Amino acid sequence: MQNVWFIWSLIILALWAVIYVSKKGVRKEMLKMSLITMPFGLTEQLFVPEYWLPPSLFNLAKRTGFDIESLIFSFAIGGIGMVLYILIFKLGLTEISYTERSHQRHSLHKYILFVPVIVFIGLALFTSLNHMYCGIITLFIGGLATLYCRPDLKGKIWVGGILFTALYFVYFGSILPFYPQYVELYWNLDNLTHILVFGIPIEELLFAFTFGMYWPDLYEHLYWRKSIQTEII
Repeated sequence: MQNVWFIWSLIILALWAVIYVSKKGVRKEMLKMSLITMPFGLTEQLFVPEYWLPPSLFNLAKRTGFDIESLIFSFAIGGIGMVLYILIFKLGLTEISYTERSHQRHSLHKYILFVPVIVFIGLALFTSLNHMYCGIITLFIGGLATLYCRPDLKGKIWVGGILFTALYFVYFGSILPFYPQYVELYWNLDNLTHILVFGIPIEELLFAFTFGMYWPDLYEHLYWRKSIQTEII
């Protein structure tokens, strides 16, 4: 099982590559969000071993708390999470006009972008929650906070969460038939709820849902974009 996590990360990277090659209209957005998301792979030390401890390339996770696979995984889900909704519903992105940007609801634009950072640091420092739960709560609150500036995203937030959860369910489940004991061996279930959905820890699905809620909307909020009905090439 030494290379399972590496293979797993390559599977999601392969999906990223398929979308990137086949959908020219979203390449710039995918790459931009992937590069923004990739450094979050360096937070793996917060989750090892409290959340899980997978075998990794060169045994880095166990030796250092960091691993190459987390960087690959973060890069891939950053781009996929950003474009999944607009690909499914055949939407495009257009720039928000400066007139609309001057609306009063955008006065807290920059501050709301920092809400998730403040929430995560507060939970990590002042609670005893497993960092995975801190991350899930942070993404959820980040998604809701975005609605203050961007109420037009309220439908996308919930549907985006469902879509990414469905994709993640298939992705996570792709490896379990070959390694059915993988979760029991390498997730620290004693620190978690012990709730498994078809062998997948509920925490993984909650992460997927909240990530799908927040990440595609983060791009629109960060870069002053909004979805429009169009066909992506």
